[in-house]
Amino acid sequence: MADISTFDPGVSANHGRGAAEGPSGAKPKPFITWERFVVYSVLIVCAVFFLLPLYIMVITSLKSIGEIQAGNIFVPTMSPTFDAWEKAWNSACTGLYCEGIKVGFWNSIKITVPSTIVSIAVASVSGYSLANWPFKFSEFFFTVLLLGSFIPYVVMLYPLVIITRELGIYSTLPAVILVHTIFGLPIQTLLFRNYFASLPQELFKAARVDGAGYWGIFFRVFVPMSVPIFTVSVILQVTGIWNDFLFGVIYAGPTNYPMTVQLNNIVNSAQGGKAYNVDMAATILTGLVPLTIYFVSGKYFVRGIAAGAVKG
Repeated sequence: MADISTFDPGVSANHGRGAAEGPSGAKPKPFITWERFVVYSVLIVCAVFFLLPLYIMVITSLKSIGEIQAGNIFVPTMSPTFDAWEKAWNSACTGLYCEGIKVGFWNSIKITVPSTIVSIAVASVSGYSLANWPFKFSEFFFTVLLLGSFIPYVVMLYPLVIITRELGIYSTLPAVILVHTIFGLPIQTLLFRNYFASLPQELFKAARVDGAGYWGIFFRVFVPMSVPIFTVSVILQVTGIWNDFLFGVIYAGPTNYPMTVQLNNIVNSAQGGKAYNVDMAATILTGLVPLTIYFVSGKYFVRGIAAGAVKG
């Protein structure tokens, strides 16, 4: 039972007034502050800087030649037409051939799909082995792969020309696929090795105790947990191979040119007047695949990059 003699009405009254006055603490910051204003201003300027060329490309591709020649590059057309897109896809001239950019599109598909699958398959197994099944000279092997990711491409161009020529595949699609697979392995192996090393080792040890072997642990334990890093690898490989120009123009041959080489031939064609709307439409068509992949799986890309970089 409380002691009535210790009751102080003044203290009780003061406590009641304090509760009525409201919570104490730091005053909330206003929504618009100087720091926030600077950050958002920089972001808006950067967004405009990168989106303005895309805006010009889109509205130019929807204009007729007459509207383009009249000037007003920033003003959209009041009567948009997709004739330039149809011509860029089906009948634009790429040198001596006037079959449009669709030929290069299918060549890019034939190059990108096997190059991506083979390089990711080999790199994932290599990274898994380096992270969980160390062998003799494994650290030396990893160091060589790490150094290989920093070697400039131009250093290896002529040796690879000789190698593909001796193999009898120069100026063919297998030559481009082989080159892209080779150059994609170092960085892909590094990403997979770091990602697998960051996973809890208790899972690996538990699987070993349960009797799982090399391939059983890889396919049943590690692969289901590695969707983010596989997504990162697919994005890096697809965008890198799809946007490549140098390897395509050197190793593919005229009949197997990828989309980027076909785009260059369309833009630099000297036949007739300059069709800027067709050039812009062909450029947008060439970039649709990597743009779509980034928009669809962008969050997995960030998550996988962060997870694959936390442990070396």
